[in-house]
Amino acid sequence: MKRWGFLPFVIVVALAACATSAPTSSGTAATAVSGSEYAALGLSPERVAAWEDGARTTGAAGTYEWWYFDFNLDNGSTLVITYLTKDFTRPQTQLAPFVTFTLDRPGKPTVSKTVTAAPADFSASREGCDVKIGANWVRGDLHDYALHFSEGDVQADITLHGTVPPWRPGTGYSFFGGDKGHYFAWLPSVPQGTVSGTVSIAGQSGAVSGVGYHDHNWGDASMLDLIHDWYWGRAQIGSYTVIASYITASGTYGSTPLPIFMLARDGAIIADDATKVRFSTEGVYSDPYTGKPVAAVVAYDYDDGASRYRITFRRGADLVRTRFVDMLGGFESFLARLSGFDGAYLRFTGTVTLERFEAGQVVETKTESSAVWELMYFGHAPGR
Repeated sequence: MKRWGFLPFVIVVALAACATSAPTSSGTAATAVSGSEYAALGLSPERVAAWEDGARTTGAAGTYEWWYFDFNLDNGSTLVITYLTKDFTRPQTQLAPFVTFTLDRPGKPTVSKTVTAAPADFSASREGCDVKIGANWVRGDLHDYALHFSEGDVQADITLHGTVPPWRPGTGYSFFGGDKGHYFAWLPSVPQGTVSGTVSIAGQSGAVSGVGYHDHNWGDASMLDLIHDWYWGRAQIGSYTVIASYITASGTYGSTPLPIFMLARDGAIIADDATKVRFSTEGVYSDPYTGKPVAAVVAYDYDDGASRYRITFRRGADLVRTRFVDMLGGFESFLARLSGFDGAYLRFTGTVTLERFEAGQVVETKTESSAVWELMYFGHAPGR
């Protein structure tokens, strides 16, 4: 769910804030992990199949879907390209495909593009990742991906090679409501990989390289209705790769916690049972701009008896502090404020540290000094 190049998403969330309708289901939320749920979804507990990264919805009303790629480049830039069937905060709408491109470069203005296409100019295979939106496309097989983006004076051709195998938390589905009335599904098809390619801006073309990530998301209800807040981060820490998140469902679904955790070492997954994760925070303060409670330290402790790891994110500075309502104007802003909507998004930079324990003692410590993670907060902060 990571969104480093987040501005396009922030805008569509804000614009949709007053248009979403609350789900009729109630009850709790849970990640589907039982044998019967795997069987019902046609999934294997042991392996991810190529078709899982293919189209999982039709694009019709009541669904949404996107294929997301982000790249941390060796020149210090970050590039995010996302292929979407529609504005995913409004799944009730019909197919309206678009592609977003966001390039953040040190010391230079952000390059942000959005390309829309007619439904007739959209195609997506159900056998694997093969998505076309107008002149833009992405193809891949869970291991190797090729992407093309073109709009005006911006061109990009990128390849991504997975170095950590495809993974999902359980089935990848989280169901909301006692009757499983709604779902959100998430497949990190490439938890980490190597990147190469070219990017051209205003006629200036250059080779790029770095590390990258790809995930695939789909669902049938707006996340504003399903989720109250989440912390999300991923990082490469020496030979380790981590994806860690703590999602809290909306009050409609019992404010149920939905932890997610994956740890890989040297390209092999070594820990991913979310039931063995304890999430904790320190130094929680009220952000003066957004009014949201923010943790200065976020930690994930994984302990399965045989192995114990702790992943700790320590905030150094804020990269983004956004109140969605402030991005609206006129009547939309009035409606959002009238409805009490005060969603916010914050992104942080700092350090992430991995500690490995044996017999209660720390035997290995590694720190990455330029970590980035996020807090998405759709709901109201306590007391507001």
